[in-house]
Amino acid sequence: MYRVLARKYRPSTFDDLIGQEVLVRTLTNAFASGRIAHAFMLTGIRGIGKTTTARIIARGLNCIGPDGNGGATTTPCGVCANCVAIGEDRHVDVIEMDAASRTGVDDIRDIIDSVPYAPVNARYKIYIIDEVHMLSKNAFNALLKTLEEPPPYVKFIFATTEIRKIPVTIISRCQRFDLRRVETSELARHLQNVAGKESIALDDACAQLIAVAAEGSVRDSLSILDQAIAMHTNEQGITTIEVASLRGMLGLADKSTLFTLLDHVLSGKSEEALTLTQSMQTAGADGLQLLHDLIEITHYISRIAAAPALARDVHYGDHEQSLASHLASTHTMGKLARCWQLLLKGLEEMRIATHPFATLEMLLLRIAYTANLPTPAALIRALESGEQALPSKPQSAQTLSFEVPAARAEASYSSAPARSAQQALAVQPQPVQASFASPENFHDVVALFDEKREAILHAHLTHDLQLVSFTTGQIELHPISYLAPDIAVRIQRRLNEWTDTRWSIRFVDTAGEETIAQRTEKAKAQAVEYALAHPRAQEFLQHFADAKLVHFTPNT
Repeated sequence: MYRVLARKYRPSTFDDLIGQEVLVRTLTNAFASGRIAHAFMLTGIRGIGKTTTARIIARGLNCIGPDGNGGATTTPCGVCANCVAIGEDRHVDVIEMDAASRTGVDDIRDIIDSVPYAPVNARYKIYIIDEVHMLSKNAFNALLKTLEEPPPYVKFIFATTEIRKIPVTIISRCQRFDLRRVETSELARHLQNVAGKESIALDDACAQLIAVAAEGSVRDSLSILDQAIAMHTNEQGITTIEVASLRGMLGLADKSTLFTLLDHVLSGKSEEALTLTQSMQTAGADGLQLLHDLIEITHYISRIAAAPALARDVHYGDHEQSLASHLASTHTMGKLARCWQLLLKGLEEMRIATHPFATLEMLLLRIAYTANLPTPAALIRALESGEQALPSKPQSAQTLSFEVPAARAEASYSSAPARSAQQALAVQPQPVQASFASPENFHDVVALFDEKREAILHAHLTHDLQLVSFTTGQIELHPISYLAPDIAVRIQRRLNEWTDTRWSIRFVDTAGEETIAQRTEKAKAQAVEYALAHPRAQEFLQHFADAKLVHFTPNT
């Protein structure tokens, strides 16, 4: 009979447990020194390994070794009678209770009444209570005294996803372990290892996508992998998992598309935002979930804008982290804060709306309109000093007759003085005239997108697209990762707006040159190799063998 991957590859020892180094180290030291607590509280998100860890602890406490003379250990043998019985969930001295279905005080009294009796076969009598936060208040109160002073042969292990719902009087009597989310990269490696054992090829992109969708949960990731294998296995039994179909199976909007949508909104590009929102609706995206994702991404970008060191996040892959960093450097904190407030306000409206997507579109238009408005303090300063105030229309390709430096975006919107505050408010914007000559090569194109602050498209051109051919007015590119269908159209539209040439941008299947990012990394590696070969560097490394080259400046 088939066993799902989450059960088939459930860890049986601490060596198999991934991403919980602190817990493993603490328990290993406690077992080695004999300082084993009488109660453990394991908390963390669903599918992170709480119940599995509880069973491993139970096996380690009762393992007697292959020869029957072993003591408590963090490396249970797996072959003794106790290890086998616990592994098969049939040991008489390891009692596992689901508090989600047995919540009352009578259920806890059954445990309390059995505590005074010594274990039948094992070293310890162990009570594992899963979802302990579901117990009633009376049940917790009944457990208090027994939990504080149990017999020496009794151990309690609690598991919960809602630590805040547990009384502090219970928590204070336990040794608490917070099982952290597994890093995306580590979870992706685990998935590839499991897929390899199943003789299934799982490339890095697919493993990364599943790991991100699982949000740090090992069980969720294996369940998704199980579903992906079932979906991508043909009649001949051959499994080929592809990123595009995997994304469709998960019903996910491409996160890079969400970053693009947020960039449009924050830049005041209402037409582009509505077009992209419409395409996402056609693809089956849920309006309320889309709003939740935008709120989450806005929070993430704001964190990076305030503290760039926080860009590392298990919920986002390397590419998403790069896009978020670009947006954080492109848009001011004032814009992000306003966007956050309006999104939260829109969340209330969405919950009572009869047409969620219409409500979402109106919300995005509202944010796009306010994206270029000054703060109240900046507006007062502009009025008092007679500076030109912000026009009444949001920025688009054919409006705004002035550019705003990023460093001054919150302070003022034009350096040209007006005769009075009233005249400044009446100034109407003039159309922008194209001021860029036609790019002569692909590097000029990428530099133009950087100069125009098109962070998302600049990131795609730098990291995701290989140049196949370039002539004035026509570019052929090869995407090396999944991109939104409208990326080529948007690149073409921007070039047509900014230059005097009509452009045609085509995506082709033929591989091209290395991406600009790949060439940059290769150049950095060659520069480091050159620097390390320098006689002074060699001499320095002889004296400091553990030294590493962090940065160097070429002597020009």
